[in-house]
Order: sequence, then C-alpha cells, then structure tokens
Amino acid sequence: MYSAAITGSGVFTPEHVITNDELVAAFNAYADVYNAENASQIAAGEVEAKPHSSSDFILAASGIERRYVLDKTGVLDPTRMYPNLPARADDEPSLMAEMAADAALQALAQAGRAAGDVDAVLCAASNHERAYPAIAVEIQKMLDIQGFAFDMNVACSSATFGIQTATDMIRAGSIRSALVVCPEICSAHLEWRDRDCHFIFGDVATALLIERDDALQTPHFKVKSTRLATEFSNNIRNNNGYLRRTRDQMEDRRDMQFMQNGRKVFKEVLPLVSKHIATHMADEGIAANDLKRLWLHQANKSMNDYIGKKVLGRTPEDGEQPNILQDYANTSSAGSIIAFSKYSEDLAAGDHGLICSFGAGYSVGSVIVKKSA
Repeated sequence: MYSAAITGSGVFTPEHVITNDELVAAFNAYADVYNAENASQIAAGEVEAKPHSSSDFILAASGIERRYVLDKTGVLDPTRMYPNLPARADDEPSLMAEMAADAALQALAQAGRAAGDVDAVLCAASNHERAYPAIAVEIQKMLDIQGFAFDMNVACSSATFGIQTATDMIRAGSIRSALVVCPEICSAHLEWRDRDCHFIFGDVATALLIERDDALQTPHFKVKSTRLATEFSNNIRNNNGYLRRTRDQMEDRRDMQFMQNGRKVFKEVLPLVSKHIATHMADEGIAANDLKRLWLHQANKSMNDYIGKKVLGRTPEDGEQPNILQDYANTSSAGSIIAFSKYSEDLAAGDHGLICSFGAGYSVGSVIVKKSA
C-alpha cells in the first residue's frame, strides 16, 4: 500500500468579468421588457411579473461581488441572457479541454513535473461539453500524456470524488500519478433570466497533480484520508440530456437549466456536511484545534460560515476558512480547489487542512491533508 500527495495545483481564469452592477442592469432591462410584453396576462393573474434584482440583494444572499465568464456580451444582452460560445470544428480543441490543459500545465510546473510523469487524467466536472469521446482523453492527447483518462461527474463534489479516485489508484499501485482537472463552464447551464439564481455561477478550470509520495523532494500535501457520501435529492437538479429531443415542447423548459430549492438545500445540506466533516476528523484523530485551514466548496458565504463554525466550534479566524466566491462566484466542483490553490502555500510543515466539496446528489467529499516540507 502506497501513499499519495498533492504536489501541484493550477487555476485557469477567464479574462471576462461581470460585476453585480452589470449583471443587475442587464437583468432588470430584460425584466422590464418581459413585464411590458406580458402586461395583460400579469394584470389577469395568469403569469407573474418579473421583479427587479439588485446588487445589494445579491451580496446579501450570497457574498458574491463578481464572476469570471468565457463570454460576457451574450450574458449581458437583455434579448439573449446566455453566453455566446461559437461551435468549434471537430478537429479543434473543445473549450473544456482547452481550459483544463491550461490549468494542468500550471499544476505540472508548480510540481516540477512534465507530461511524461503523469499516468492518468480524470476530468471531473458538473456538466460535460459532450457525451463522448471523453473530454479527459482529449486533454490527455493535448498534453501528450501516456496511460489512460476518463470523465466523471458528481456535480459540485466532483473534485473531491476525483481526488479519492486518483488517490485510491495510487494507493493500490496501479498508477504513480494523476491529474484531476475540473473545467467548469457554469455560465452555459445557468438560467440568467431567473432572479433567484442569475448571479450564482462563474466559469473557471482547476487542476491538481497527485503523486505517490515516496522520495518527493519538493513541498507537498500528503493525502492522509478521504471520505465520500451521497444521499439522493431533487433539490438541486438539471434535467437536460440526450433524451431531450425525444420529448415534445422542450425548447424553453425551465428545468433544462440549473434549478434548486434554496431553502431546502440550506436546511438539509448544512447539517449533512457539518456532520460528515466532524465524523471524518474524529475518526482520523484530528481535533478542531489541529486544523489550520478549511478549503470549503464556494457556493454561498452564509453556508461556509455556518459549516466553519460547526466544525471548529467557534467563528473561524481570518484566513482559517478562505472564501474566493466574492471574486469567482460559485464555480461548482472547482471552488474548493481554487481556495486550496490560492491559500495553501503559507501553511507550515506538519499543518493539517481539509478540502470539502458538496452539492447536488446530495453529495459530499472531504480530504484531510498534511503539509510536508
């Protein structure tokens, strides 16, 4: 039985930024047109009017101030309200593969490794650009990596599920190293015309290099323990898929994009995640005071504040539970890895940290790591 370590990380960040003020201006313009066009039905009580959004509402509800996207012009066009991402030819790289390859090269550079040192690629994301061939295999080809690759999807928990999958293969001796990449084009599956969720998501890609930890000469994070759990729920859902064309009147069905029952998610996910983390730590003999850093899924600031307080038994101090969603928004599986990548170098040898992601499924995954010199 071997041990695994995270030796490198990388984050691809799109160049376009949408602020809350920009987003609200576009949404309110759309709402005004909708309400004018449907005035008679609204007056008759047949349809509901679209209320305005506001930057204050978004910040209070989520803690989000801005988000990165691959295209902002389409999202901010009140007559469109979704990104404009032109189709690419089959002999061109897919968007997901291109983003992931960028993040992967950063992770390899940080670890001082080359593509030839990698045995496997796992593309773990909440929505994949196509059904097949696997995006992971395309990434493998772009980077000239030998071995094998495959896609996996556990929604927002995909990163931690990917870490455990790669770690288990390393522990078993079937591979020596793997790239776990999370390219998330969340802007494409978000309903930007829904006031309750139009501000939630952004686009990004992350990558982690995970290696067998024997004879490592550079700073790394030993993966001490991983734990996963799932519990079926419809409260976060996207019904889009290849069966869509087999059903009538599907052109603009709301459930073909991201949907959630926010109140139920808060009520049910918070205790599930808090208990999962606390039990994992207790079973591994990690006390709250032993934990130097919590890298949580970046969905909502209030959720993270609640979980941090439950896990630590007190309000987290500055830096103990870093948030990045004010700048990136919710990036699904990538959020906790962005936080880890940006807020991990300052830990000292021997310090413990915990990566946790959670979301649709319900699903939750936690990874306990220890900094090594």
